[in-house]
Amino acid sequence: MGLLTSRDGRGGDRAARLCALVFAALLAFAPAAQAETIRIAYFHTELSAKGPGLLLRDLLKEKRPKKLDAVLNILSRSAADIVVLGGIDYDAGGQTLRALQAALTKSGLPLPHAFAGAPNTGVPTGYDLDGDGRREEPEDAQAFGEFRGAGGLAVLSRYPILRDEVLEFSGLLWSAFPAADLPALPEPAALEVLRLSSTGHWDVPILLPDGSHLHLLPLHATPPVFDGPEDRNGRRNADQQRFWADYLNGWTPAPQRALGPQAVVIGTLNADPQDGEARPGAVARLHSHPKLQDPAPTAPGAAEASARQGGVNTSQRGDPALDTVDWPDDRPNDPGNLRVDYILPSRTLSVVESGLHWPEAAEAELLEEAETASRHRLIWVDLAF
Repeated sequence: MGLLTSRDGRGGDRAARLCALVFAALLAFAPAAQAETIRIAYFHTELSAKGPGLLLRDLLKEKRPKKLDAVLNILSRSAADIVVLGGIDYDAGGQTLRALQAALTKSGLPLPHAFAGAPNTGVPTGYDLDGDGRREEPEDAQAFGEFRGAGGLAVLSRYPILRDEVLEFSGLLWSAFPAADLPALPEPAALEVLRLSSTGHWDVPILLPDGSHLHLLPLHATPPVFDGPEDRNGRRNADQQRFWADYLNGWTPAPQRALGPQAVVIGTLNADPQDGEARPGAVARLHSHPKLQDPAPTAPGAAEASARQGGVNTSQRGDPALDTVDWPDDRPNDPGNLRVDYILPSRTLSVVESGLHWPEAAEAELLEEAETASRHRLIWVDLAF
C-alpha cells in the first residue's frame, strides 16, 4: 500500500505503472479464454452376438456378461462426448441402442442422442460369392453376418444428432461407384446387386455448442482377407476407403448437401499403413488425405504388447505404439498386432490431445479388462472449438 500512497508527486504515475505491471503479470499466468474441448472416441467392441436380439437380452440382464461389463467400464472411463461403436447389433426398432444408452448412463456416461443405420451384414445377395457351390451362407451376404444387422455401427453423442439431415449411402452398388475396382466373381451377375458398403457409409451431422456442425463419416471396412486370387475383399476394402476420400474431394452420390468444413472420418479401416494384407496404398487415401490430419493416438502398452508377444510382430515395420488391435501372432501367416482403427479429423479442426487405451502389463487389472472387452482398443481424440 505504501507504494500506492507515495507523497513525492509522482506516486500516481508510479501506482499506475505498478498496476499495469501487476495486471500484465496476471495475464501472463492466466489461462487463455477457454475453448470448448470435445472428446471423440471410437471402439470396435466386438459385442455382436450369435443371433438377433441376444445383445439386447444381455444388456437387459441384471448380471451382464463379463465382456459386456468390460466394454461399458472402458467407455465410461473414456469420458467421451461423442462415441462411434463397432460390433453393435442392429434392430429396426432401436431397442438395442436404447438399452446401450441406458447402461452407459448408469455407468456414468450419459449420451442421450443416438443414430444407427441398418448395416448390410447378413443381407442375402442370392448368389454364391465365394464359389463353394453353396448360396445363402454368411459369406454370401452383402457383408458377412450370421443374421441381418449383425455387428453394425452406432453413433452416441452428448450433443444433438441432426437425424433428419443424416445421409446414408449404404445402398450404393459397388458397380455404380466411379472407377470401381471390381473382381471377377464365380457368378458375374452378383455384381448387379452387390453393394459397396459392408457395414455402412453415413454422413452424420452433429450440432455443437457453438452452433456449428461436425460431420461424422463412420466406416467399418471389410477385412482384405478371407477370399481367393480374385481378391474380392481386398478390392472392396480399398474402394470402401476411397468412398470417403472421394467424398472429401467433392464427389457425392447424393448431391443434396455439400460437406461442411468440420468432418471426422472414424472407424475400422482394416488396413495398416505399413503392415498387413491390405492393397498397397489403400489406407493412404484417407490416412494421407490433404484435407485430413492424423492425431496418431499411441500407448506404451501397445508397444510393450508387441515386444512381449513377439512372433510376426517382430518383422513388422510400423510403430507398434500405434497398434489398435491384438490379433494372433504365433504362426507365420497370422496378422499380428496392427493399426486398423482410426479417427481422422479435418485439418480445419484443432487437435488438443489423443490417446489409445492399451494398458501396460503393470496395470494388470486394466489390461485384463481390455483383453476381455475386445481384441480392439478404444482410441480417442480431443478437439478444441
